[in-house]
Amino acid sequence: MKKFLVTALLFAACIAARSQIMQQKPQWVTLSVPQLKCWVCKDRFENYLLREKGPNDDAGIIKWTINMNAGTIRIQYVPDRISPDYLRTAINNAGFDADSSKAEEDSYKKLPPLCKRAEDGGGPQKGKPCNIPPE
Repeated sequence: MKKFLVTALLFAACIAARSQIMQQKPQWVTLSVPQLKCWVCKDRFENYLLREKGPNDDAGIIKWTINMNAGTIRIQYVPDRISPDYLRTAINNAGFDADSSKAEEDSYKKLPPLCKRAEDGGGPQKGKPCNIPPE
């Protein structure tokens, strides 16, 4: 009986060690999202990412930081579950441009005017900075 328990414990320890070795470390990627210049767009995009992330963090997205002044997002992700290309596609599906890839047209149409591209009349309006937090 003791030999069985010792063997079972060794087997479990080997499996646990192997799974930790096989799992890749989280990585960071910085993506340009020029439409993320205001709080309305930031809140809308973060709500989308929370849905994409999933309730158990099993989608591979760990956390993110948004720099509204630069229009960039830095995302920490698990590379064996998700890729930067998938992240760009997810951003496009939310209606935002990511790096050189354009937003999915139907989602883009649903964005409020403030979150649209500058060439479509979106973005901060003259004299009304929108990167200042709402009170």
